[in-house]
Amino acid sequence: MNLLSNPATTLSSNGPEDAALQLKQWLQPLKRVFVLTGAGCSTASGIPDYRDTDGQWKRTPPVTYQAFTGDAQINARYWARSFIGWPRMAQAHPNDVHRALARYEDDGRISSLITQNVDGLHQRAGSREVIDLHGRIDAVVCLGCGAQQPRAAVQERLAVMNPDWAGLEAATAPDGDADLDGHNFSRFRVPACDHCGGMLKPDVVFYGENVPRTRYHQAQAALVASDAVLVVGSSLMVYSGYRFVRQAAEAGVPIAILNRGRTRADDLASLKLEADAGPTLSAAVTNA
Repeated sequence: MNLLSNPATTLSSNGPEDAALQLKQWLQPLKRVFVLTGAGCSTASGIPDYRDTDGQWKRTPPVTYQAFTGDAQINARYWARSFIGWPRMAQAHPNDVHRALARYEDDGRISSLITQNVDGLHQRAGSREVIDLHGRIDAVVCLGCGAQQPRAAVQERLAVMNPDWAGLEAATAPDGDADLDGHNFSRFRVPACDHCGGMLKPDVVFYGENVPRTRYHQAQAALVASDAVLVVGSSLMVYSGYRFVRQAAEAGVPIAILNRGRTRADDLASLKLEADAGPTLSAAVTNA
């Protein structure tokens, strides 16, 4: 199959009503849709995204796994920023995108929802068939013994160990981070695992890590069982999500993309919509 033989339809200048109608018509004959979501789904919940409409970084790229585990200063900096940013992340609520996809699943039309987000908002909106491709920020894992604990419990330990840091003001950053500059992070104390004394890490896939193979195969199986792919709120610049769209295109599976701005897979889509995801999706999946 020629991957470029099916040019995308772009509605960059159309309102949500036109985009919703286009998407509704595209979804109508489909029975099992593989949905892939990204950071653009959660911006209306107050969680910033990483990239601009051209797919370029808006800010310094996230910390890598190698830096987090190999540099104590970077590790302390990460946890200090997370200590300030986590409460806002924990208080985020699902928005219209999450609720629309939960309703669409209730109608039996979603084979699986694969999210690149780590915020858990799809589940909180009622979605059940969710694969958290990059893990969940509300859980923490020990790199030594594998023990897990809630992120909220670690927050309590951080507060006890770092009372002078409580109440600092900082701008909200993606995924529970905060822009906390100008501080001496060497003074920030980081807790170790209660079981083995090992290093604690949010149970998410950092840059420089691979998606766990079991999780990848689960998503791949869902793709094989689907008759279409719908991408919502992702530029697909990260390969872990893009590869599913690529595999769908190679198999001749139709692809629709609902995203503000350029994506890595625009030339693979049969339908590309540039409109606000919340109202567009809400209207499109109603009796789709």
